[in-house]
Amino acid sequence: MQTATSPEAPQGVRQVVVGPERDGQRIDNALATMLKGVPKSMIYRLLRTGQVRVNGKRAKPDTRLVDGDTLRIPPVRVAERPERQGPPGGQVAEVAEAVIFEDKHFLVIDKPAGVASHGGSGVNHGAIELLRAARPLEHLELVHRLDRDTSGVLVFAKTRAGLTGLQAEIRAGTVTKQYLCLMLGHPSKAKFDVNAPLLKSVMQGGERMVRVADNGKPSLTFFREMDHYPGARLMQATLGTGRTHQIRVHAAHIGHPLAGDPKYGDKEMNKRFREMGLNRMFLHASHMSFELEGRAYSFSTPLPDDLKAFLDVLAVKGKRLVYSREKSRTDF
Repeated sequence: MQTATSPEAPQGVRQVVVGPERDGQRIDNALATMLKGVPKSMIYRLLRTGQVRVNGKRAKPDTRLVDGDTLRIPPVRVAERPERQGPPGGQVAEVAEAVIFEDKHFLVIDKPAGVASHGGSGVNHGAIELLRAARPLEHLELVHRLDRDTSGVLVFAKTRAGLTGLQAEIRAGTVTKQYLCLMLGHPSKAKFDVNAPLLKSVMQGGERMVRVADNGKPSLTFFREMDHYPGARLMQATLGTGRTHQIRVHAAHIGHPLAGDPKYGDKEMNKRFREMGLNRMFLHASHMSFELEGRAYSFSTPLPDDLKAFLDVLAVKGKRLVYSREKSRTDF
């Protein structure tokens, strides 16, 4: 958006030219993001009293903005906030250098493990905040999420059309999402699916937990073996649905949890794997593809170096490593 001061306008009035990133967005939602610290009740009062105008005309809360519109915003007192410290330069550079694709609609990164998708819950700066710090003049929105410990393909939208279009495709189930994961033990089949409903709950303290439950949401994951290792199998997991922690819970449900999973995994095996160099959950978002406005998009990233290095160690030092699904113990 571009801002200009109107010579006829009172001091403090802003005339903002709407950019493509807000094309199609409701004006009340746009104002909520533009006027940080202003209560929504005040935003609706400004709209109701006609102080906010689009192309010189009064606007209702559900008015949709169009690229090129001129938006009049009256003087508004914004609550002062304590100045927040910006993200560390090293983290900004790490995420900025992880970009693998960019066009007018999307920016895609190979998210490093340990970086949250967004800030919150004790995390000051996630990938979206770090990218905005690296590109302060660009409009970026997070399209979907990855768990903090999960590496791989993460997509951001640069335009409103990209954001709403891809999110609609995700809801419709037309987006292909594939992960590489290390599953404990040796599943009896090289190719199988897990169709088990998942129920999400929030524990005391805000921690999210998911479990298989008859009253949960339908959830489907397709697993295919990619390689085998002592006591474990490298699997490709393709999402049929996109529930919270879906791959992790489905893997644990069938008795073959993911290596290094601190929440649903096997504590004893995780300890053994840490001694062999696995310092995080073995889950990597390796591929995502979809079609939008007649164009096919496809993004892929290889296993990161830390996971590849662990597999090399496991192949040599894990010869006597056995995972017992029934007893959940490690035998040497």
